[in-house]
Amino acid sequence: MSNISFSLRKAALITGLALLGSVIAAPFAEMYVLPKLVIPYKATETAQNILAHKGLFTAGIFAYFFTFILDLVLSWSLYLLCKPVSKALAQLTAGFRLVYTILALVALNNLVTGFRLITAPEYLTLFAKDQLYALSMVYLRAFKNHWYLGLILFGIHLVLLGYLVVKSTYIPRILGFALMITGAGYILTSLRPYLAPDLNIDFAMYTFYGEILFMIWLLVRWRRLPETL
Repeated sequence: MSNISFSLRKAALITGLALLGSVIAAPFAEMYVLPKLVIPYKATETAQNILAHKGLFTAGIFAYFFTFILDLVLSWSLYLLCKPVSKALAQLTAGFRLVYTILALVALNNLVTGFRLITAPEYLTLFAKDQLYALSMVYLRAFKNHWYLGLILFGIHLVLLGYLVVKSTYIPRILGFALMITGAGYILTSLRPYLAPDLNIDFAMYTFYGEILFMIWLLVRWRRLPETL
């Protein structure tokens, strides 16, 4: 078996497993932990929820962290998977996901800071309790604002990845088109607060399936990728 075919199969398996990890960790934090504990613009209630469930909130932080680390892995594995199609475009595609991941990790620091403000007793020597709760809410909101802005780059990455998949001869073209649609959904959702703030639509909720289908195909079919290209 050539180095190219081995790398291709290995990259497909690693990509599928990393996507699976993201599908488990990200929804846990995004769809369970934060909605359960964080009440938008209700600083006191949110602080009380977090103080009563410190372990759950900490688990949510590490679930996000794990997801973003997997994004680093995916930047590399997807490059290997798509390199036979176009090395230059695969590098650009990986670069967009890498920059997005760096922005996401920086944004996560806001979530950590917001948590520490209301759980570390030394901050009470600097601010009154109500001030700490309000400041914590600012940081919790900043996490989402910064992360969602970075999702523009993530969406561009998915559009480029979809194009590479369409142009490949070893992955079904329909998955490429699905990835492009998913990427467009993330871009529109991220731009909406700035271009159409009165439009209350989360496009990504209706287009996220592209990555799921891609993950399933990789986990099921990775062994059947061609031995030579």
